[in-house]
Amino acid sequence: MTTTTPRVEHEGPARRAYWAVADCWTIVQRDLTHLVKQPSLIAWQLGFPIVSVLLFVYVFGSAMDVGNGTDYVSYAMPGMFAMTMAFGFMNTAMSVVIDKERGVTDRFRSMPMAPSAVVTGRGVSDVLHAALDLIVLAVIAVAIGWRSDGGLLATLAAFGLLLWLRFALIWIGVYLGLITPNQEAAGNLFAVAFPFGMVSSVFTPPSLMPDWLGWIAMWNPVSSTANAIRELFGNPAPLGDSWIEQNAILMALVWPVIISAIFLPLAIRKFHQLGN
Repeated sequence: MTTTTPRVEHEGPARRAYWAVADCWTIVQRDLTHLVKQPSLIAWQLGFPIVSVLLFVYVFGSAMDVGNGTDYVSYAMPGMFAMTMAFGFMNTAMSVVIDKERGVTDRFRSMPMAPSAVVTGRGVSDVLHAALDLIVLAVIAVAIGWRSDGGLLATLAAFGLLLWLRFALIWIGVYLGLITPNQEAAGNLFAVAFPFGMVSSVFTPPSLMPDWLGWIAMWNPVSSTANAIRELFGNPAPLGDSWIEQNAILMALVWPVIISAIFLPLAIRKFHQLGN
């Protein structure tokens, strides 16, 4: 017969850090196992990029002119990468809500595990999901004629920026999932994600929008990432003269830091407050 030795509260910082990482990885394994056992979820994650490309590139794309004779596929595909990352936080929020409704979150809270593990574990597993989405979307993009002309290192840096954005948005999804009462209410989060992803430079330059809407689009973090990866991919893109557009790569690095600094502590604090 074996017994479980409870963790000692006064463990040193190194030991606590070890358990934080170990417990985080346990949550990641659990999330990945659930993904493998739910083929419908995999089909949705892989199907969404395909449908998006067909809809926005082939259905609407024939009527789009972004100026300067820019090929629309070269303009739109980096935007599609960014939009897919932006919309991903809805999946995060829904997963958190489901766990909360089924009592899984309360069970985690009652276990002798690192308090941050549930939140950070969700973050790591969602980044892995996002990487799978990007791989599928990249294959589709190449199949329809899109190419990266920026070189290997620049291309890898571009995909790194996409995952960096997704990593930051995870904490928004976790926080929204923790404050959303049920799955029905979580379905309404699309009303938040849609303008966040669409009012940006994903499908059209902000300079072609009304001034007030273009200003919002320029300062959207999704726009900074989309413009940055266009530059890294070597895809031509008509940019305005605003500071935010001329420093897209810098802001693609800075925006996720700001988002994480705000929402990661909020998500962890809300997790601690559950049941109080």
